[in-house]
Amino acid sequence: MKKLVFTLCILFSIVSCDSEKTELTIDYSSDLKEINKTIKDWDIAWETKDLNLAIKHYSDSTDWTNAFGARVQSKEELKELLNRIFNMDFVMSGENNYGQNEINFINDKTATVRSQNIRKNQKWPDGSKMDDRVINHLRIYQKFNDVWLITDHMISQAWPRQSN
Repeated sequence: MKKLVFTLCILFSIVSCDSEKTELTIDYSSDLKEINKTIKDWDIAWETKDLNLAIKHYSDSTDWTNAFGARVQSKEELKELLNRIFNMDFVMSGENNYGQNEINFINDKTATVRSQNIRKNQKWPDGSKMDDRVINHLRIYQKFNDVWLITDHMISQAWPRQSN
């Protein structure tokens, strides 16, 4: 009889446990707006050559690499590099055509963002027109004191494939 009661207790315990996990859902809508605004600010800063707006959303110890391999590891170094870039007319020529940002929240304090830009009408240093190209941005955001800042930013570009 004791074995029967013990077995029934275990069986009842197993059956009464909820086997489905309930996952906590977090509303990221305000975070999405904030992050998208930082990327819009970057685009505005690029178009207007506004250095302060360009670096506004970067952490002090950001790690930034552009498509040509130039790498800086602080907000101050980024400001210096962008100052040089913003003064190169051939680099600043052309138009940006951004698609929608792909934002992935790893947790409530970390997000990855992929953005794609089709750069048109940019020029080479000799003034000749570049082919349109695809530029990809991968940004890592960290939330510090309720503010999303970019800690890492990698820019890459895809050149059209050459036929053999």
